[in-house]
Amino acid sequence: MTETTKRGFLSRAVRWVLSSTLTLIVVAGAVAAVMLGAAALANRSADVPEPEAAATTRVAVEALQRQDSYVVGRTFVGQVEARATVDLSFELGGRLVSLLVDEGEEVAAGQILASLDTALLKAEETRQEAARAATLTQLELAETRLVRAEALRLEGFASVETLDQALATRNELQSRLAEIDASLQSVAINLEKSVMPAPFQGRVGAQFVDEGTALTAGQPVASLIETGVAEVRVGLPLGLDRASLDGAEVDVGGVVYPATLIQFRPDIDPLTRTQTALFAIETETPPVFGQTATLRVETDVAASGVWIGLDALQEGAGGVWTMLVVEDSVVKPATVEVLHAEETRVFVRGSFQDGALMIRSGAHRVVPGQVVEIISAEG
Repeated sequence: MTETTKRGFLSRAVRWVLSSTLTLIVVAGAVAAVMLGAAALANRSADVPEPEAAATTRVAVEALQRQDSYVVGRTFVGQVEARATVDLSFELGGRLVSLLVDEGEEVAAGQILASLDTALLKAEETRQEAARAATLTQLELAETRLVRAEALRLEGFASVETLDQALATRNELQSRLAEIDASLQSVAINLEKSVMPAPFQGRVGAQFVDEGTALTAGQPVASLIETGVAEVRVGLPLGLDRASLDGAEVDVGGVVYPATLIQFRPDIDPLTRTQTALFAIETETPPVFGQTATLRVETDVAASGVWIGLDALQEGAGGVWTMLVVEDSVVKPATVEVLHAEETRVFVRGSFQDGALMIRSGAHRVVPGQVVEIISAEG
C-alpha cells in the first residue's frame, strides 16, 4: 500500500466516525425531547379533573286513555235564502196611480204597497147600485100585482094566464136583482184587487215600474223578500246519518248560527248527485240573502284508539308510523295506525297498552333504548 493510499483511507475513516457521532448525538437529543414532552403531557393530564357523567334527559309524558269512538267534523257549502221571495203583481190591468214603498223598505203583513186607478170600477158600481134600486122598486110592484092577481083568481075575476104572468114578472125581477147583486159583488172584488197588500212581513226588493204606468194583468210591480226567518239550502250526500244533523251549525261570513233542519227534498240533484236539505237560521239579525253558508256537521265514528298530537308522531321504517313511550324510565317505540287526522292532532290505534306514558313533546331529543327522567305526567 502506497503512502497516498493510506492517507486517503484514514481520511475516509475519520469522516465516517465524525458523521456517526453527530447522528448518534442528534438521535439521543430527539429521544430525550420526546421523553421530556411525554412526561410533561402526563403531568398536565393528571392535573385535569375527570368529566362528569352526562345528565339524564328529562321528558314530559302523557298517560294514554283509550276511547271507543271519535268525532269527525264535516263541512258542506250552501247558500242563504229567504223563506219566500215573490214578484208582486195585480190580477187586473190598469193604470198604477200610487206606489207607496221604495226598494229596501221594511213592510208589515197587510200593508198597502200600491194601487190602481179605480174610476171606471166606481162608475160601474154606481150604475149597478142605481139599477138595483130601480129593479127593487119594480120587484115591489110585481109583488103587489101578484098578491092582487091571486086574490082576484080566488074570487073568479082573473084568469089563470093573468096570475101566471104576474108570477113570471115577479120571478124575472128577482133574477135580475140577483144578477145585479152579483155584478156589484164583482165590482167590489175588483176594487179590492186594485190595491196591493203585502202578503207577509219583509222588505221590498226590486221595483219594476213607476207610478203612472199602464199595467197589464200579472205584470210585476215589485219584489218582496220575507225577512222573518232565513234558510240555508245545501246539498248533502245520501249516506249521511240524519241524526248527526241535530245541533248542526252554519257559518256565514265568519258568524256561526245554530241551524234547525226543516226538511229534505224528495229528489236528487242531477248535477251534484246530492239530496237538498233546508235549514232554518234562528236569529234576530239574519244574514244577507245570497251569501255562501258552510254547514258544520259532527259524526261519531265507532273505533278504539287515542288522540295524540302531531308532534308525538314519527315516521318509522317502511313507512310505518310510530310514537315513543316510556316504560321503566326507558324509551321504547310503539307502532300506530292513523285512523283520522286533524290540523293539530291524530286519532290512532296501535301496539301500546292502555295508560301507557307517551312522550308528548320533544320526542326528537331521545332515541329508543335511552334512559330518561319523567318530569311531568298528564292524563
